[in-house]
Amino acid sequence: MTKMADSSSSVEIVEGCRLPVLRKNQEHEDEWPLAEILSVKEVSGRKLYYVHYIDFNKRLDEWVTVDRLDMKKLQFPKKEAKTPTKNGLPGSRPSSPEREVVRTAIPNPEPRKSLDLNVQPTATAPSRGKTLPTPKRKVESTVPLVAQVTPASPVFSLPVSTETPQGAIFPAVRETNAFKSREDHEQLSSLTTNGTARRLIPAQPGRKRKANCGGTDEMIKVLQYNNPQSASVFLPPPEDSQDSSDGIPTAPRMTGSLVSDRSHDDIVTRMKNIECIELGRHRLKPWYFSPYPQELTSLPILYLCEFCLKYLKSLKCLQRHLTKCNLRHPPGNEIYRKGTISFFEIDGRKNKTYSQNLCLLAKCFLDHKTLYYDTDPFLFYVMTEYDCKGFHIVGYFSKEKESTEDYNVACILTLPPYQRRGYGKLLIEFSYELSKVEGKTGTPEKPLSDLGLLSYRSYWSQTILEILMDLKPDNGERPQITINEISEITSVKKEDVISTLQYLNLINYYKGQYILTLSEDIVEGHERAMQKRHLRIDPKCLHFTPKDWSKRGKW
Repeated sequence: MTKMADSSSSVEIVEGCRLPVLRKNQEHEDEWPLAEILSVKEVSGRKLYYVHYIDFNKRLDEWVTVDRLDMKKLQFPKKEAKTPTKNGLPGSRPSSPEREVVRTAIPNPEPRKSLDLNVQPTATAPSRGKTLPTPKRKVESTVPLVAQVTPASPVFSLPVSTETPQGAIFPAVRETNAFKSREDHEQLSSLTTNGTARRLIPAQPGRKRKANCGGTDEMIKVLQYNNPQSASVFLPPPEDSQDSSDGIPTAPRMTGSLVSDRSHDDIVTRMKNIECIELGRHRLKPWYFSPYPQELTSLPILYLCEFCLKYLKSLKCLQRHLTKCNLRHPPGNEIYRKGTISFFEIDGRKNKTYSQNLCLLAKCFLDHKTLYYDTDPFLFYVMTEYDCKGFHIVGYFSKEKESTEDYNVACILTLPPYQRRGYGKLLIEFSYELSKVEGKTGTPEKPLSDLGLLSYRSYWSQTILEILMDLKPDNGERPQITINEISEITSVKKEDVISTLQYLNLINYYKGQYILTLSEDIVEGHERAMQKRHLRIDPKCLHFTPKDWSKRGKW
């Protein structure tokens, strides 16, 4: 049973309690969301409470005073609310049986799979425009629906004396059941063509299709409606084949993947441990826990050298360090420069200390990652902005030297001072430019963070729409293109192409073919977005030679 407290004078708030807490929303208005007390401390005779707002991102967690707590709705945890550890002893993290009182618990989602749906061939036709007759096919038409997950970056666990960027971009592990975005739980129930709903029939057993939608040689016909800005792209059904994307393992891979399964999550790692970081001319407020040495967590400000990322405990120590630090840019090779933007390729084996420091910094802004000490299996690509004082870090992404899953990004991060300025898409575009040089298609490791998912969806949408809108008629005939060709041109993996088309609600099924309808709103919205996108990668400025890491005995 949930106990209710009537007054703050007669009860003591303990870890695991839940109650409404006063905070300001984005409109600077007062609101009282439900929060859980994770820790209690006393400073100068005044009690402070570390709260996590239920159903809010952890980066909003904060220390609050008692005057912001609504004691009238205080909920105490049950006595058995301790999480047992592997050895059977009670853990420090309170479980949440009281959540049953507040809300209905959501069962763990099943492992993500490419969902095969068979679209009924007799679906209603589009309400406008005519379609070309298509020959009947005996093959089943299925569309794999690839769920999107939040991105995160890998990190390493280091000894107290070494640095391990948790938000760093170490190879991330494959998706786990615990971290699926809201979209993962949403199943497509209908496809719409000009407002006409289409009923979907589940595919018959034993009739799985390949992850790459659309046969390699099957063409997509583009039909123009009377309105020149509206077009339909016809995708013929693909050949049947075994879906290679089924069966996502629920445990992290041992090849450097850094996604955390949260099995070791405790009260310590749930709380931010660094108050403030000074990096060059910026002061950053961390969002999440990062395993910096314990003695540094009590400091009001943690100082970092902006060139080697070494952490120091005071401004005087930093000033002394700068007189001895010779770096004015990240270590490694500069493989791209245009204007003031440069990219440096850093080998996690050759520059281990820098890589670990980068991971420690990144962990402050990336959640759902586990830290590993070994950075050898990874490459780090650091984006910098140049001025008269040197090359200042803007963001970075990491990738495995050898990825069996076609991952071209393990972790990706734009530092907060540079967010919302187009640098995130620039990092993503650069990762795909590297994939083009390597002659591969790529995809980011899952799960993605909430901000990472937004950036990737936006990049995929703009890139694919660019291809579709640039199609020109051939010899008086309607232009044609395949899903494989889109993937080869952009280096975006086929599953991501298909999921993006579904996210944009463009894909429909009619008479044995998939139809992509580009409405005026889609076209105009795309044109407005491209006008705002000033930062682009120039392939001519890229000087990159891929290495075959499989032929090396050691990295």
